[in-house]
Order: sequence, then structure tokens, then C-alpha cells
Amino acid sequence: MQKAIRYLGVAAMLVVSCTTAMAQEFPLSIEHKFGTTIIEEKPERVASIDYAGADDLLALGIQPVTIRYWYGDYDSVVWPWAAPSLTTEPTILRGELDFEAIAAARPDVIIGLWSGISAEDYERLSLIAPVVAVPDGVGDYALPWDERAMIAARAAGMEELGQEKVQKIRDQLADVKANHPEWQGKNVAVATAWDGTPGVYASNDIRPLLLANMGLGTPQKIDDAVGDAFWAELSPEDLTPLDTDVLIWLSSTGEFGPIEELAARPFLNVVKDGREVFLGKEVTGAFSHASLLSLPYTIDRLEAAIEMALDGDPNTHEDDRP
Repeated sequence: MQKAIRYLGVAAMLVVSCTTAMAQEFPLSIEHKFGTTIIEEKPERVASIDYAGADDLLALGIQPVTIRYWYGDYDSVVWPWAAPSLTTEPTILRGELDFEAIAAARPDVIIGLWSGISAEDYERLSLIAPVVAVPDGVGDYALPWDERAMIAARAAGMEELGQEKVQKIRDQLADVKANHPEWQGKNVAVATAWDGTPGVYASNDIRPLLLANMGLGTPQKIDDAVGDAFWAELSPEDLTPLDTDVLIWLSSTGEFGPIEELAARPFLNVVKDGREVFLGKEVTGAFSHASLLSLPYTIDRLEAAIEMALDGDPNTHEDDRP
């Protein structure tokens, strides 16, 4: 839990920095892990090199000139909750960054808050346009959903609208927490099983951070198992770190066979008591994107599923199991 507290502390400082300039004056200075970026004037052409980064820009009414493909087989690249908002044909970046394609899109600013770019990548991208990278002291994919959205909004000159969008989701999360005082003090594990190999997310990952806003914490035993990363594999023979009050399984394909076939799973108390939640392809994707467009849907689905998992009846569920 100490890692989560540290990242939330960074997030709190960023809230202050992002709310002090509601007038959105330019030139704008944004500090990050690689230094300081100066944006001279409000950008008209915004490039996203983030995984899931297009969502927040589209929520702000911005049509990104580049979108980085993450995963999912959708015609418009973005997922169903974002597809109606995409009305242009941006350059799609697949695999490693294509610097020539990014330059050809003629961006005024490049948003790289959830991109994993290196210092060398940053230098090359900065030759094209000002680059906004992850803040210093925050992991490449550990920036909380609200700060990611707010920094992107600020860089694009849409800070006030970004604040409104973020606050609406914060209010939704606060309502869930207030409606379920019985969740307070309980803990949760967010897990996967890729090709039969189980894994779990640490408290500093975007998914457990979101659940923490609902009142469900990540136990120290999970952070100890993960170490300094945001995710770690577990031994199929020892799933004890997953024995929590609620166990949420993610499946990017919607197939739950690899999870159900884990030999050690039936011995967990959380399984015996029916306190599991199985999320299929679309909800897993929405949860993982953690964006201004995906979160309202995610929160509604999670609330219903967790509520049923904790109802005391192991035979009931409200998730994506058949």
C-alpha cells in the first residue's frame, strides 16, 4: 500500500498544479520526467502516442491527428465507447513508434502520458513538436486516470472542460463509496491468467487505484509479491496472494477457461465463498482504458458485480460468466 500512497501523493500535487491556471494562458510550461516542455500557444493539432490516450482527447472534443493502437479488433481502432466520438481518419500507430508518420501528421503538441517512451524517444519526438511526458516520480503506466486526463486537457488548452469531465466521474465514484459503507476496510485483487499463467496487479496500477476510490484496498501481500513493478506473474501452484475479500478476473478475450483451469484456484477461500468477479472483453477493456469515456460504463458494471459478489450467496453473480 505504500506505493499507492506515494503515487496518490504525487497525484494530489498535480491537482494543485493543474487547477491554478483555469484561464489557460499560453505559453504554457509543463514539467515531466524528462524536463520541462513549453507549449507556446493553444495547439490545434494534437497527437496521441499513448495507449488508450485517444479516449480522453475525444471526450474533450479533440480529434487526435495520431492514435496509438493498443489491442482489440475494431474497425475504427478505438473501442465502442469512443467510436461515436471519432469523426476523422487519424494516423494509426502500430507497434514501435513511427517517427516519420508522427511528423507527417504535423502535430502542434504530442501527448505521451501513458506511452512508455524513453529519453531517446523523447528527444526525437521533441524535434517534431513539444512533448508532454509522464511526471517525474511516476511509473510509465502508473499515472492515475484523473491526472492523466487533466494534464492532457491542460496541454491541449481545454483545462476547464477537463476539470468538469473529471469531477463528474469523481462524483460517480464517491457515490459508489457512499452507497456501500460495508466495502470500507475490505480488500481486492485484480488478476489475469494469460495462457495458463496467472498474474496480479499492484496497488499502483490504474485498476486497483480506481477500486481504491470505491473503498476497496489492495493488501500488502500483493504489493510484496509484485515488487517494484505494476504487475507480476504468480506461480500456478501458489495463488495465496489472490485470497482477498473480492477477486476480480480480467479476460481480454472473454474466455474464462484459462482462469477456471488453474489447479490452485478452487482452494482459495474467495473462490469457495463465491466472491469472484469475471470481466469479459469489453468490460476488461473499459476498465483497462480508465478514460473519461470508458469509466462511467466501467464503474456501473463494477458496482453491480462487486455488490453481488459480496452478497453472501456463492451461487449468485452479476458479471460476464455465461
